[in-house]
Amino acid sequence: MDRIEDLVRFVREHEADNLDRLLLSASRYPGIDVPFAVDQIKARRQVKEKLPAWYQNDRLVFPAKIAAEQCSSELTALYKQRLVGSDTCLCDLTGGLGIDSYFFSQKVRQVIYVERFPRYCEVAAHNFGVLGAGNIQVVNDDAGRFVDRALGVDVFYIDPARRGEGNRRVFALADCEPDLPRLLPSLLAKAPMIIAKLSPMADIQRTLEWLPGTVSVHVLSVRNECKELLFVIGRERGINDPRIVCVNFRVDGSEESFSFSLGEEREAVVRMRERVLGYLYEPNASLMKAGAFKVVGVRWGLDKLHVNSHLYTADDRLPDFPGRVFKVAEVIPFNHKRVKTLAREIPRANITVRNFPLSVSDLRKRTKITEGGDIYLFATTLANEEKVLIRCEKV
Repeated sequence: MDRIEDLVRFVREHEADNLDRLLLSASRYPGIDVPFAVDQIKARRQVKEKLPAWYQNDRLVFPAKIAAEQCSSELTALYKQRLVGSDTCLCDLTGGLGIDSYFFSQKVRQVIYVERFPRYCEVAAHNFGVLGAGNIQVVNDDAGRFVDRALGVDVFYIDPARRGEGNRRVFALADCEPDLPRLLPSLLAKAPMIIAKLSPMADIQRTLEWLPGTVSVHVLSVRNECKELLFVIGRERGINDPRIVCVNFRVDGSEESFSFSLGEEREAVVRMRERVLGYLYEPNASLMKAGAFKVVGVRWGLDKLHVNSHLYTADDRLPDFPGRVFKVAEVIPFNHKRVKTLAREIPRANITVRNFPLSVSDLRKRTKITEGGDIYLFATTLANEEKVLIRCEKV
């Protein structure tokens, strides 16, 4: 890219500046595309946490701030390496910023990066060169057209764009671009395996209807926030109970993992309990997204507090549970008299609402309890329909 050294120097010198003021003073910097440089600073701020290695390398360029917003994180990109073999030619049909292409290239034999926007291709080629990724071929083409002439591809990777007209967010697969269900037969005619990255807002059951041949679904969360759904699709038909793999990357870098099938969930019979025991269990975001509402209780020997609450209880502390665990201190009946004086006992607390008639903000207004501290309050409904506040501490 032209004058990359000047751009790198400018971004480094102004990365902490007020960006609105920097844009207004653009005339002071002849020879620098200040709007583009400001986009670089915005993008670098965006990726500081989710792409630390890329953030540290100031010679990498970002084609647009939105590319940094939508790209995979380092953790999820590394996870995808587990889904492919080393002797693989992988084609990334929606190359974008190139994060997934780059991390796949660290595992597979060859990557073909396909992107319809020339500017993205130019930036990707530059970045791959900076990173020393010599096994990535950059192709400026439309995904649908390229598939027709693709040869020797073992795996197609696709991340359909999730923004519609007017830059509005869309989540239904049929509204995304490229149209994966329409493209699916052509992809499977060329390669035996497809990996599709979809919005964490997508409905898993509905999507399985659109993507026959799905072998497994991977629900990825980072710090208990669901980030990606990965659908692994093969040529075999008649697969009606794919494996659901739930993964959460904790703050400390460790990993929670839980897998099940939708058939197991349908057949599971979890015990219900009207009384809260010594410990409270809250499954992580990946399990909640995947709908593991009964099987997690059966697998861990937990009792469920209510069919719609998705909170569980036990007398014992179970290690390695995929979610948060709390030591119960008190179960408080939710009534007007007790709520009115509760802030005297608990002036600050972290409040969670599950299957409860009030929102967190409404409950704070009613109780006058402020945010923070080491106390956790779960407002929920028990199996006997009693409304309670469960006071506990995180363990």
